[in-house]
Amino acid sequence: MKVDKYSIKAEETYTVLEFISEGPKGAIRKLIQFQETNETNLYNLAFGDKSNETGQLDDLAVSNNADSEKVLATVVSALYAFFDKHPEAFVYATGSTDARTRLYRMGITKFYEEMLVDFYLYGQVGDEFYEFEIGTAYKGFLAERKF
Repeated sequence: MKVDKYSIKAEETYTVLEFISEGPKGAIRKLIQFQETNETNLYNLAFGDKSNETGQLDDLAVSNNADSEKVLATVVSALYAFFDKHPEAFVYATGSTDARTRLYRMGITKFYEEMLVDFYLYGQVGDEFYEFEIGTAYKGFLAERKF
């Protein structure tokens, strides 16, 4: 993607990554976590602000730091880094609210052509996954890296 991104700090397995969003609301620490699930090679992508009190991920925080495109590009760059370490993985993502899921769909749509070069993308309808189509409402998303 040809969009500015934030620098990411990651631990060795690239399952926990951190960066700082900078904007009118100041410097806001963000966390990206690739969480193992009960399914082999399936990870849940969790994203949100890093709580100053607990150090934990808060996926309900609303920062509105006027840098959503840069933040989205940073999350996508984290996805690349994760898949470099875990090429066999599938990554599932959904928003913590319907509005956030819609926002993720809009982000995927915006960078769809570029993402298709490197990823297989699927959208979730009910309990089933289908090839991602622009304009379709999904309750979640699944990505697999093309190698």
